[in-house]
Formats: sequence, structure tokens, C-alpha cells
Amino acid sequence: MLCSECGKNEAKVHVTQIINGKKTESHLCEECAKKSQTLLNSSFSMENLFSAMLNNAFNTTTYLPAKGCSKCGMTFDEFRTTGKFGCSDCIETFKPRLIPVIKNIQGYDRHTGKIPKRAGGNYRIQKDIEKLKVQLKQAIESEEYEKAAQLRDKIRQMEGSM
Repeated sequence: MLCSECGKNEAKVHVTQIINGKKTESHLCEECAKKSQTLLNSSFSMENLFSAMLNNAFNTTTYLPAKGCSKCGMTFDEFRTTGKFGCSDCIETFKPRLIPVIKNIQGYDRHTGKIPKRAGGNYRIQKDIEKLKVQLKQAIESEEYEKAAQLRDKIRQMEGSM
């Protein structure tokens, strides 16, 4: 696809804008994208997006008393405004306020999607153990004791490998 500005080079930047329900698309080469004022003046950032999502979600969430991070002093309102944590301790400090918001945004309060093969080691084993424990409980309830014993042994083996 050729650049919609110069019509000469291959388009490598694709911009879709929706303004008042009207969708416009631009396909630009790298040179035209650098020159384009709409890209240079764009205030889009992941921080702004996250902050907007949080502010929208917090409008329906009840707040706990204001409490700042003991390490960096950041307040929850500062986090809401910027969409960025001040330090790694902020996550634990604000966790009681974040969990309902994350659940509201995603529908879950824990990860339920795919996990990269190289990064999922123990997490994947933990999930498998949880599934086996459910199967074990069902086997015991239905009085399938041989199957329950096999599941128990498999769970112990997996827990030992962690």
C-alpha cells in the first residue's frame, strides 16, 4: 500500500481516527509520518489511556480512607491522575483500591488469558494443580476412590516439582 500523502513510498504507519463517530484512516510512509502534525501533536500515551480508564472506573467505586505510600509518599489521587505508580511498594499500598477497579475493567481480578511458554512455568503448574484439586473433590464426592488416589498422587508430584 502506498503512502496516502506522497503516493510514492510504502505506507508503514497506519492511523485511524474516530471523531464524532466518523472514521478516517491515513496510511503514511515514515517520512510523511514524521512530518504529520497530527502524529506529533497527539497526546495519546498508555499512561493517559490507563488514567482515563481508572478515572471512569473509580466513578462507580467506593473509596477507602486516603492513604499514601509509605516508601515514596505518593497518594492514591496522584496515581489516579498520572496512571503511574511512584515505586514498587505503591502496588501493595493501593491494592485494596485497585482490585475492584481491575475486576470492573477486565471482569476478573486475576490473570485468565494466555501465558508465554517461556514465562509460565510455576504459574502453569499452579493452575494445573487447582484443576486437579477440583477433579479430586468431584472424585471423592462420587466415591471414585481409585481415581481420587491417582489424582492425589499426581497433585503431590506436581507440588514437589515446583
